Amino acid sequence: MRDLEPRLFGYIWRHSKRDQIAICLVVVASLPFYFASLDLPRRIVNDAITGKAFQHGNDTAPFLGITLHWPTWLGGDGIGHPIFEGFALGRSDLLLGLSLVFLGLVLINGAFKFYINLTKGILGERMLRRLRFQLFALMLRFSPETMRDVKSSETATIIRDEVEPIGAFIGDAIVVPVYLGTQATTALVFILMQNLWLGIVAGAIVAVQIVVIPQLRREIIRLSRRRQLASRNFAGRVGEVLDGLETVTVNDAGRWERAEIGQRLYGLFDLRLRIYKRKFLVKYLNNLLAQVTPFLFYAIGGMFALRGQLDIGQLVAVLAAYRDLPPPLKELIDWDQQRLDVEVKYETVAAHFAPRRLRAAASDGASPAPILGSPLRSEGLSLQDPHGGTPLEVVDFTVALPAQVALVSPGTRGAHLFGRLLAGLTSPRGGTVSVGGHDLAILPRAAHVDRVAYAGPEPTLFPGTIRDTLLYGLRGHPPAGIRRDADGDGRRIAEARLSGNPIETVNDRWIDHSALGLADDDALDTRMLRLLERLGMGEDLYRFGLTALAAMQPDTPLDRKVIAARMHLRSHFAMDGQANLVIPFDRDRYNPQASVAENLLFGVPRDPALVGRPLAGEKRFRAALSTLGLLDDLAAMGVAIARNLVEIFRDVPPGHPLFRRFSAIAPEDLPEFEQRLAGIGHGGTLTAADSQAFLGLALSYVEPRQRLGLLDATQMARLVAARGPVRLALQGADGDDVEPYDPHRINTRSSILDNLLFGRIDTARMHGEAYIQQEVRVVVKELGLEAAIRRRGLDYAVGIRGRNLTPRQQVLTDLTRAIVRRPEILVVDGACAHLDGGAASLRTIVTEALPDTTLVAIVGSIAEAAAFGVSVNLIAPDAAARP
Repeated sequence: MRDLEPRLFGYIWRHSKRDQIAICLVVVASLPFYFASLDLPRRIVNDAITGKAFQHGNDTAPFLGITLHWPTWLGGDGIGHPIFEGFALGRSDLLLGLSLVFLGLVLINGAFKFYINLTKGILGERMLRRLRFQLFALMLRFSPETMRDVKSSETATIIRDEVEPIGAFIGDAIVVPVYLGTQATTALVFILMQNLWLGIVAGAIVAVQIVVIPQLRREIIRLSRRRQLASRNFAGRVGEVLDGLETVTVNDAGRWERAEIGQRLYGLFDLRLRIYKRKFLVKYLNNLLAQVTPFLFYAIGGMFALRGQLDIGQLVAVLAAYRDLPPPLKELIDWDQQRLDVEVKYETVAAHFAPRRLRAAASDGASPAPILGSPLRSEGLSLQDPHGGTPLEVVDFTVALPAQVALVSPGTRGAHLFGRLLAGLTSPRGGTVSVGGHDLAILPRAAHVDRVAYAGPEPTLFPGTIRDTLLYGLRGHPPAGIRRDADGDGRRIAEARLSGNPIETVNDRWIDHSALGLADDDALDTRMLRLLERLGMGEDLYRFGLTALAAMQPDTPLDRKVIAARMHLRSHFAMDGQANLVIPFDRDRYNPQASVAENLLFGVPRDPALVGRPLAGEKRFRAALSTLGLLDDLAAMGVAIARNLVEIFRDVPPGHPLFRRFSAIAPEDLPEFEQRLAGIGHGGTLTAADSQAFLGLALSYVEPRQRLGLLDATQMARLVAARGPVRLALQGADGDDVEPYDPHRINTRSSILDNLLFGRIDTARMHGEAYIQQEVRVVVKELGLEAAIRRRGLDYAVGIRGRNLTPRQQVLTDLTRAIVRRPEILVVDGACAHLDGGAASLRTIVTEALPDTTLVAIVGSIAEAAAFGVSVNLIAPDAAARP
């Protein structure tokens, strides 16, 4: 991806000149029709209405006649030569005919305008798409120093918001001045042709508007630029506070932060106020000039008409033409202001992505990266700590590769910085680090990331599953020759090419299994599972797999094994005297350990809109409950639940464990229910919104959990009897919207553990959950389900920034991701502390998985470094690479 052009119009012309020229040609083609629409009112008034065409006693006049007039300098005699005589029409027919022609011209001009606006709108959107993609691609090339200094929220704001007006302007950049300028020029020329003096008046007003008004708007542009920078800084500050919210909380600095944000908001308000004052002053002057001109036309044009120097048709045509003159002029002035504003925005965006802040552009990855080879050499290296302080001088050393190398720098961050330097995440302050003669500071980025993998102490994990996270490093580019077929996807690919976007999608096959020495995805999953288990995440994957959805095909070996495990568990609990530990799902019985909603549906919704509170607003569901007489009863039950829980938890802090264990109301929802309860009082009527809110609360109620005594045997029986009508009401177009519980089938919308238990655990039993987990594990091992469950654990969602994983799980997942890439050099920092065997385990695991790969481990002490084949003390003055 090439660098961004420093000037806006250079960018526009480079990427859209063909489209801009094509639209301008359409604009030029529309001018004759526009001119004809200006001249036709004069003919309607003079020839048809005042009868000028019939003034010599003629009963008819020619209509649509075509006469060619040659100028005298081309040999013409001043007499027109008729080409087509036209049609002879009477006065009324001529009026009707000219009016229809005028209507036709209006439609033609409207069609031209529609096409021009639509085309330039499409062009603007394509260019906005191109610009956003180009900025994102440039962001990926930020140098290590830029990544350290740039705030992520500012860059995101630029790509998301600040380029929006730039993209909207690009479609107008050339077409609008051509279109509006030619229209205004055509109207002005037409006025001059009718009367010289009126043309001069109109031209003088136009000159004032074009020259004076833009000058007054320069200060507005300057203030707008200041406000843009202030808004960007404001967004950056909000992002900083959000990232450091824990620090603000523990230091009780909320009031100080609010004061600072208030001060920044006042500065933004003050700038906007000054912009408004100048903006509306300019608008007033512009409107004043636009209204003065008709006064002059009426006064001067009327005098010419009274003296016989201007006929009525010409005056009407001049007024009609001038009616079309101010709008293009106003839009041209607005376009000029927008141009100045957008140019400033573009220049600030271009400065943010300036070439000096970027790495060299990488290749497209089509050619294989060169093998780096041996040795690893450091010469005169000096590192700058990003947190400040004295530069760190690194000793010179040479290590033959491949090898297992430990780097240590007691008391300093030198080893950590050196590891990041090897990965290309920081730049040396001086000196060089080379591998096989390749200077890593100038090594092409594509070759660098292909040959060197890095697993750090604080990895970044994007939202997705564990499998997505592990495969992230294998999706550099789709393997040659196996891109997705473009049939049926031609429009998307054509638009991608027109917008400078890639034609690949995330649905293409990005992983080249042959390069990994594997046959398919299953083999890759097996390799990743083996690595995770060796690193100590086998138990984690097992737990994740138990909570994963049982997305299994029916009547498969795995499906039958799970059903068999379910039956085996049931009989095992009975034999052990624990038959009531899990209350099974029974179509004819209420399950007290399940919520009211689960008992009513007797299954799991396939539609996400039927999960949780949204179910209370489902019209079919409410109608079924109303028919059964349950709607008002459950809403009243919700009111009782709300009164009790609001009273109990009013003074409990939001983070207290009691909320998670006993409350059906989230801490942030307590004020809402307090307000609703205050609105209905005691025995008041519920609004539709209140009914839905309280019904949602009742649907989440579990009697043994909340223990409010609101469900008796009669009510439970009514809920069980309602299962059939509710299920019938929720039948969708393609079948049931709820997947029912069936003792002989897998419920694909439930977790594997729920399918194994086929019921709910009795929470009143002491240590019941631990016992069940233990017995489930025994049965799973007996039936050979453990490997399949761990494989399902790969589908566990890591969350935003990996927050669903512990720090240990994050580090080990990132390490597995790096190993799966099979790099030539693997740099590992911070993983030893999370492995049971420490540094020795790391060396053993990596050597087993990658016997030909160089392992560079950042360790905290010389004792840990002893576990590796080569250790280097980067800071000691007499250090050398030593076995």
